[in-house]
Amino acid sequence: MKIKLGLLYGGKSAEHKVSLQTAKAVIKALDLTKYEIHPIYISETGEWVRGAQLQGPVEDVKQLQLKEEGKTISPVALNSEIFPVPAKTDNNQDKIDVVFPLLHGPNGEDGTVQGLLELLNIPYVGNGVLASAAGMDKVMMKNIYDQAGIKQAKYVWYIRRDWEKDPEAAYKQVEEKLGYPCFVKPANLGSSVGISKCKDRESLKKAFEEAFEYDRKIIIEEGIDGREVEIAVLGNDDPQCSVVGEIVPKADFYDYKAKYEDQDTGLIIPADITEEEYKEIKRVAIQSFKALDCSGLVRADFFLTKDGEVLMNEVNTMPGFTPFSMFPMLWQESGLPYSKLIEKLVELGVERHKEKQKIKYTF
Repeated sequence: MKIKLGLLYGGKSAEHKVSLQTAKAVIKALDLTKYEIHPIYISETGEWVRGAQLQGPVEDVKQLQLKEEGKTISPVALNSEIFPVPAKTDNNQDKIDVVFPLLHGPNGEDGTVQGLLELLNIPYVGNGVLASAAGMDKVMMKNIYDQAGIKQAKYVWYIRRDWEKDPEAAYKQVEEKLGYPCFVKPANLGSSVGISKCKDRESLKKAFEEAFEYDRKIIIEEGIDGREVEIAVLGNDDPQCSVVGEIVPKADFYDYKAKYEDQDTGLIIPADITEEEYKEIKRVAIQSFKALDCSGLVRADFFLTKDGEVLMNEVNTMPGFTPFSMFPMLWQESGLPYSKLIEKLVELGVERHKEKQKIKYTF
């Protein structure tokens, strides 16, 4: 029997368009002899729409922006209208076997949707509630890694209200603790949205203002003089690593434009590193994966300094997932093509769900 796979995409976040591109790519790669594809679209305003079963690839992402005139599905109705509860008989044609959340950023990658799927007891691909939430919040992630003894760049963080009370004190603390250059980022966002590189007080002020447009909490990290390298991690309790890739941005840093618009950023796969450097990157990637209790997939991003020191930058619990994104390309180079990678992730999601069913909830 075919697996009824629900593709959950779109989302109420600044990364809505990225999610649509991801969904289009995954649909094209899926084997229709193995899967029934059921699109579930979340609009930019938070409306949920389940579309008809797809019979093949879509040519334009606009086809994925599903609409049902005069009907908004409320969260209360999600269980019956989006994810019907499996009937006691086997003739329920509407139930979905597994959900693949192809959501990036807040309201999708941050544990909120994962929590909903947990409550509905539906198998899903990727990280659970804890790992998704901690991985989305860069401050919490770095605090956890600090406790785990994982080396990383120095950082400070602020919430909007504290900054508004005394902005000059905030700028002074950044200069004293981190210096220039430094990077200002929204704490809960991805795809390099809202990130600025600061070289002086003037650019620091502008960076704070921009970052706070996207989040109530921001993080500021010291600039590291090193190579940007990434490794892909795949698995549940026994994670495996891909080869290492290197990013060589043509711009001042790897921002949103460089990732999704310019298409001229250099990606070196595999990266030119020593065997010792690879072993250390792999070791820290797995340590980081387990420290957040991750499952399914993670892209771990590092700085590799001139003296060979490996510094954790961050992990992404739902990395870019088109065939030309770093995560799938790293696995392609490691011998796992895009279509097989998707199948493996679905298998891991089902595996984790079965494992959780062993838990005893009554006493």
